[in-house]
Amino acid sequence: MAGEEILIAVGAVIENELGQILLVKHVPERGGFWQGKWICPGGGLHFGESIEEGIKREVREETELEIRLIDPLPPFERIVKEGDGCSLHVIYIDYRAKLIGGTFRPDDDVGEGIWIDKGAVTAIRDELHEDTWKLLCIAGVVNDF
Repeated sequence: MAGEEILIAVGAVIENELGQILLVKHVPERGGFWQGKWICPGGGLHFGESIEEGIKREVREETELEIRLIDPLPPFERIVKEGDGCSLHVIYIDYRAKLIGGTFRPDDDVGEGIWIDKGAVTAIRDELHEDTWKLLCIAGVVNDF
C-alpha cells in the first residue's frame, strides 16, 4: 500500500559525568507515538547519513549536547497494528554514549529533559515510554525486562 514505510530511528542512552542518564519529552503539539512519555534523545535517520552521524545530529538538534558514542546496542523493533493494518513500524538503532560537551537546551520538538540517576529510573517506570524501558534494559541501566 502506498505511503507505508519502515522508520529507522537512531538515538543514544547518554550518561553524564555523574553517571546519570538523560531522558527527554516531546512538546505536546508534536503528538505521536512517543507523546507524553520520557524517552532517550533520537529521531529518524536521514538518507545517505551513517548511523553514527544520525545519532550525533539528532542529539545535537534536540538537546544542543555533544556526545561520544561508546558502543552499539542490539537493535529492536516496534510494530503497531490497528485493525487489519499497521500504523507504525520502527526499527530502533541506539548506542551507549557519554556526554562530552554543551548545555542542555531543548529544541522545538523537545519540551523538557532530566538527568536521572540510574537507580531512580525504576521509580518512574510508568512515566517512561515502554520502548524506552526496553532500551534501558538492553543498555543495562535497569534489569527488569
